[in-house]
Amino acid sequence: MAGKKKEMNHETVQGGHFVWSDRKHHLWFPISFTKYSVENGRLYTTRGFFSSREDECMLYRILDISVTRNLAQRLFGTGTIELNTKDRSNPVILLENISDPVNVKRQLSEEIENERREKGVEGKDMYGASGHYDRVEGDYPPDEDPFDDRP
Repeated sequence: MAGKKKEMNHETVQGGHFVWSDRKHHLWFPISFTKYSVENGRLYTTRGFFSSREDECMLYRILDISVTRNLAQRLFGTGTIELNTKDRSNPVILLENISDPVNVKRQLSEEIENERREKGVEGKDMYGASGHYDRVEGDYPPDEDPFDDRP
């Protein structure tokens, strides 16, 4: 994405660092203390006002993306994106009530594929993802570690 100018959910990208940002909407108003952003190959979720929490997930760890929209969300142009990941601390990430969810889902899919290409992660590296063992980082179950020389 370097050198390209791209639009994603009303945010302009130049150079491939900052990709997308939005807040959880109520009706069509983005009045919330829940913020979502994608930049530098990571998805960030920040929640809270008095005490806050920020979660981060590497894009290449996202396995599956789906969009759900109930009647109210369809009327107000919002929806919820569900991301199934290999992340141990957060295996399911919900981007709730974001605007233009179908377009955001498509562009997130592109970014995920770009990150996988850049990191050299192939489809076979994602097998066994339900067990949350990450071959990219060398995290194997004890009985399957290929680098363990113990008898």
